[in-house]
Amino acid sequence: MSEIDDLTSAEARIWRAYPRGGPVDFRAAEDEDPALGNDWGAERTVRAKVLRALLVKAPQEEGEIAALRITGARITGVLDLKHATIDAAIRLSHCRFDGAPDLYGAQLRELDLGESVLPGLAAETLRVDGVLRMTGCRMRGPVRLGGAQISGALFMETAEFTAPDDSEPVLQLNQAVIGADLWAPEMRAHGQVRLTGASIAGRINVQDAEFHRPDGTALDAQNLTVGAHVRARRVRTQGGIELRGSRISGRLDLLDAQLSHPGDTALRASSCVIGELWLGGDRIEGALNLRRSRMEIMNVEPKVLPERVQISNLTYTVLTPHEPAAKRLPMLEKDGDRYEPYSYEQLTAAYRHVGDDDAARLVQLAKQRRRRTTLTWYGRLWGHVQDGIVGYGFRPSRAAVWLLSLMAIGSIAYGLDHPRPAKAGEGPAFNAVFYTLDLLLPIISFGQESAFAPVGWHQWLSYVLIITGWILATTIVAGVTRTVSRQ
Repeated sequence: MSEIDDLTSAEARIWRAYPRGGPVDFRAAEDEDPALGNDWGAERTVRAKVLRALLVKAPQEEGEIAALRITGARITGVLDLKHATIDAAIRLSHCRFDGAPDLYGAQLRELDLGESVLPGLAAETLRVDGVLRMTGCRMRGPVRLGGAQISGALFMETAEFTAPDDSEPVLQLNQAVIGADLWAPEMRAHGQVRLTGASIAGRINVQDAEFHRPDGTALDAQNLTVGAHVRARRVRTQGGIELRGSRISGRLDLLDAQLSHPGDTALRASSCVIGELWLGGDRIEGALNLRRSRMEIMNVEPKVLPERVQISNLTYTVLTPHEPAAKRLPMLEKDGDRYEPYSYEQLTAAYRHVGDDDAARLVQLAKQRRRRTTLTWYGRLWGHVQDGIVGYGFRPSRAAVWLLSLMAIGSIAYGLDHPRPAKAGEGPAFNAVFYTLDLLLPIISFGQESAFAPVGWHQWLSYVLIITGWILATTIVAGVTRTVSRQ
């Protein structure tokens, strides 16, 4: 076999070590940079076709477990393992690849490319029975893992993903299935990362990661399914994050994240089901879209919210940290000119959930004032009357103030100069207080109003008190009815 007959000294070392799973380390120093691998000589250069022959033919030694464990080699050509089934573990760390490996449809036991430099990776529908490691990798071309099935975890911490152009994502994990965690803290992606339709049974950790695609979607994770938490603290994005339709059982933690997509949507988590959403730190640059999502807990600091927040039909149970209603209400007024009554009801329910009835009433009052802007002129006029007199029923103490004030005015005015009796010598003695109450309170009668016949200014004052009384009574009834109907 030509792959065996013309082995170089470096390749011979690997061939001899493979059946026993022995490591082959070509490095002169542990801190060597594989990006400089073009300068490495023949003594550490290995042809990809030799590695393929070794893995496919799988030479064995009785009582030994074969494994390919190479460190610090330059691998020339393309490592072509399309549709291959490899039982041995593969570790090609701190290596320099001249060509992008082709692992399309391959079935591997374990793959470790840690700290290597590659021009890309084609591994659609790859199946790995253990873990896939790309820790510290520098990918200079697209990494395609669409439809991959990884029984264990996927490690990509401190990895860098770039591509010559922006024609396709730098990392594709769409429809991938990962049986454990996706571990990628401090990763760097200069181009789109695509996780659409992926399923991760455990956690996702992208803490301190960077996603850079200012002119579009930096992280496309629509319809993502995560069995535990998504830890994305201090993540930095230039471009949008797309999570529409995702299911995250645990916490989506974006505390201290820097999300920036000016003029567009910085974070779209619409139609999602999320256990907890944590947002805090710097203000989001760009719109926040949480429409039609369901969450158990929203931990959102008011200062992080951008100028545009879309929350129509957003459902949540708990809203933390606990803030006065005045700090939460602006969130409901940032969805353009649309009036969304459901958003006010949700905020009211959140305050009632923690027993803050005063804040709940303030939210309901703000809801009626916002609704008033959508009415006709006469509806707005009547709304202003209801608001001024009793705060739409949420400030009932105002009614007592109005009533006492009008009663005092009438009592003093009529006490100084009371009207003449309707029939001389008949009826009760005049009482300025009860006469004023007779005028102010509809239905209730103390016998004073019918016993006296005001004229002149007495009559005009009585008209004012009667009309004001009816308005006050009608407004109080409407407000109380509205309040009771919500209990």
